[in-house]
Amino acid sequence: MRVGVPKEIKNHEYRVGLTPSSVAELHAAGHEVIVETKAGMGIDFEDQAYIDAGARIVPDAKTVFAESDMIVKVKEPQPQEVAMLEPRHVLFTYLHLAADKPQAEGLMKSGATCIAYETVTAARGGLPLLKPMSEVAGRMSVQVGAHYLEKEQGGRGVLLGGVPGVAPAKVAILGGGVSGVNAAQMAVGMRADVTIYDINNDRLAELDMFFSSQIKTQYASKSAIAQAVKNAHLVIGAVLVPGAAAPKLVTREMVKTMKRGSVLVDIAIDQGGCFETSHATTHEDPVFEVDGVIHYCVANMPGAVARTSAFALNNATLPFALKLANLGAEAAMKADPHLANGLNVYKGKITHQAVAEALDLPFEAWRA
Repeated sequence: MRVGVPKEIKNHEYRVGLTPSSVAELHAAGHEVIVETKAGMGIDFEDQAYIDAGARIVPDAKTVFAESDMIVKVKEPQPQEVAMLEPRHVLFTYLHLAADKPQAEGLMKSGATCIAYETVTAARGGLPLLKPMSEVAGRMSVQVGAHYLEKEQGGRGVLLGGVPGVAPAKVAILGGGVSGVNAAQMAVGMRADVTIYDINNDRLAELDMFFSSQIKTQYASKSAIAQAVKNAHLVIGAVLVPGAAAPKLVTREMVKTMKRGSVLVDIAIDQGGCFETSHATTHEDPVFEVDGVIHYCVANMPGAVARTSAFALNNATLPFALKLANLGAEAAMKADPHLANGLNVYKGKITHQAVAEALDLPFEAWRA
């Protein structure tokens, strides 16, 4: 198979779909890999590193799309990239369609086979291709939250961990999944006062055992969330419904009760965000203020630590990319129902039920 890697063009996105080591694996398996020039320059992967790994370098994305059977990316295709997709293409990347109807309609129109990293599942449960970026985003959320609590950033002027004689900041984490746990680990390490909220009592029990006395846990009722938001200095939204739009857990009225200079970090923004006041931002302009509360809603948070993120992502995606290249998309999905769960768009139809429901579009199941 001819596998193409275009340079990412989303704002301040420096990750790359395939690292040179991943290219070497595909090349060794007998596949041709076509890489756009300077695709990896943002994280210090020179074109020569790709050439040494067996790739062919081409001058632009147009050539990558024209000469490839499968496109491997990191972020969702931008409009000019969607326009280059054809029915013969397999697109393998993050899509997050539940919050992006124009992209979904563009992919449907293209006729391409579109497999989303974020809905591929694992035999033991979970989302293996979302997990590494959820880990990164969770850890980053505390870093950026601590930064924007600083007075010169417009924050309340609170040190996350406090000092002897001065109480630490209160951190409320909404969601006890991968992002939430990683956020809690960082916040605990910085000596903050941490509470995780979730609607799964079994999960809360697991977290209580895992963290012992380092954190508190609480059932995420509406009244508990309202009280948490009111009291917290930093609120991290880390909820996920696979493929679907994120539930709006924090209302505008709740935000109004927060202390001036408090910070909201919305990890769920790729799926529309879990704060009613959220809208997607970029690394170039990452924050905005509503009712005196700072909102950090960058839609590609892991792009800020692009080198770490690219390696972590490739570790997870490479086995699936190899399977798709070795067998072809339809045979690979037939052989692996967990990969098939990643299929979001096929021959002009939405094939993931949660995505279809979120976008109010017809759903048509893919048949192996």
